[in-house]
Amino acid sequence: MPAAIRKAVIPVAGLGTRFLPATKAMPKEMLTIVDRPLIQYVVDEGRDAGLEHFVMVTGRNKGVLEDHFDIAYELEATLTERGRTEAIEQLTRDRAAAGTMSFTRQQEPLGLGHAVWCARDLIGDEPFVVMLPDMIPRGEPGCLAEMMALYDETGGNVISVEACDPAETGSYGIVGLGDPIGDGFQMTTMVEKPAPQDAPSNQYINGRYILQPEIFGILAEGRRGAGNEIQITDAMLRLMETQPFYASPFSGRTYDCGSKQGFLAANVAFALEREDLSEAFAAEARALLDAAGR
Repeated sequence: MPAAIRKAVIPVAGLGTRFLPATKAMPKEMLTIVDRPLIQYVVDEGRDAGLEHFVMVTGRNKGVLEDHFDIAYELEATLTERGRTEAIEQLTRDRAAAGTMSFTRQQEPLGLGHAVWCARDLIGDEPFVVMLPDMIPRGEPGCLAEMMALYDETGGNVISVEACDPAETGSYGIVGLGDPIGDGFQMTTMVEKPAPQDAPSNQYINGRYILQPEIFGILAEGRRGAGNEIQITDAMLRLMETQPFYASPFSGRTYDCGSKQGFLAANVAFALEREDLSEAFAAEARALLDAAGR
């Protein structure tokens, strides 16, 4: 059996400029899909897959992320006085247990690879997960749970992938697929934003990674790539020279909540599956579409 995976790195230092002015004073990771912030969906996905410890790589003005996973004494006291038992139970479920969440700073915006490297001492010498908080998968089983199942079979490094329109490969990191193994494939390469005619497949990396700790040594060299930043894809390509990589096709759908279109689509999709909202929301959505002549 491969070594157990207990920890995740969640890079949350970004400024969220595509959502200004909403993100001027609030981290983009606290934007809500219906009534839960993006970061909560990511942590829930990790917990459901068996993760025990979350390392958030933060930046300035991100303290509210720590507060979100802490006890809110005044709020819970008020809810108790008002008999809001269900709300208190939800807050208790969402709270991070003592010692299961750590925070470290990325002082400069030097790229995703650098953000992951900032967590090196908190991860140590063990395999770990990287979860991008902008990318919110929807499906059952969860995206990370599917990856863990493949990892248990293969070990090595596992990257979650998803099919995109072949004409849109230039918007994504695309992987090359080799022989099938279990519910996944061996990976042959990774190409960042290839033109459709140059793409090795239409399978894009959707923001979930299982990586071996040797990647920290590669990232420590500080080699700059696209945008003069330390890119995780470059480090993975070098690690691929000595370690196997596997692609885990996600059976659900991932919403890119770093884009306004993806964020709005996620709100609609998650609202429609909520028993307390779906019927009324669907009727309202139909009325709005009819009024707009769509």
